[in-house]
Amino acid sequence: MTIRIAGIGISLPEKVVTNLDLEQHMDTSDEWIRERSGIGARRVGGITSEMGLEAATKAIENAGITPTDIEFVLLATCTPDQIFPATSTQIAHGLGITCGSMDINAACAGFAYGYAAAFGMMLSPGGPDRVLVIGSDAMSKIVDWTDRGTAILFGDGAGAAVLERHEQGDLLGQDFGVAGDLREILYCDHEDTIVMEGREVFKRAVRAVTQSVKNALDQAGLTSADIDVVLPHQANIRIIEAVCSRLDIPMEKTHNVLEHTGNTSAASIPLAMAAAQDAGALQPGTIVVMTGFGAGMAWGTVVVRW
Repeated sequence: MTIRIAGIGISLPEKVVTNLDLEQHMDTSDEWIRERSGIGARRVGGITSEMGLEAATKAIENAGITPTDIEFVLLATCTPDQIFPATSTQIAHGLGITCGSMDINAACAGFAYGYAAAFGMMLSPGGPDRVLVIGSDAMSKIVDWTDRGTAILFGDGAGAAVLERHEQGDLLGQDFGVAGDLREILYCDHEDTIVMEGREVFKRAVRAVTQSVKNALDQAGLTSADIDVVLPHQANIRIIEAVCSRLDIPMEKTHNVLEHTGNTSAASIPLAMAAAQDAGALQPGTIVVMTGFGAGMAWGTVVVRW
């Protein structure tokens, strides 16, 4: 008996801000943004708890269970509704359940961290049979909409997955790390907006993710050739291309949504997962890599047999 993902759900705010919209008040263009990031639009106006609840509800329905079957709620976010209580408690309340819950803040790497934490919790003595893992971030509320370096990149969204005990599925390898000395290249203080050194983040991210995927594959006893599906953090298409090139992974194996969502932080991997599911790519036995990086600088990779 191991653990599988039994259901997936997503949530995106209705309001869309396109690159053409940004052109109206910023020195930029659709061509410039697409060339450097691959982003064409992003969703804004979301609230972390509300998006997380909608994604969670859909994931539970997709799994064919009811909220009362969930025994723990784990939310990855860097934009909680409040400093405390944990936003996961509000999502649990919205679902009508009183099981344990907690928030994890590993920024854009949060969902990979959450997946591994849930997996370990479920395999521990007396662990839950089903855990709801959510990534939800309302990045638009911490973006300086006059800063061309960050406003073009970020958006709001949520994705959720139900993990359950089952014969199918397994966690084959994992790798996590932080470089706290790199805090200054990407951060956001209380009551302030995102500060980012884009070029430095790009370089560090490519190196960190490439090595993290290698480490997780080595632990799993696999190579890049064994990977069927890559669900990368949706930060920048150029980063994804650079990592795939270094690892000799065809871009066709990646599933990306950032053209329409932008960088949704902890939500981006489950949003990509939902896209892969819709494409029919997530079949039993499929080898899936989920990998992310973000402020901290934190990175994390899990290698999963679907």
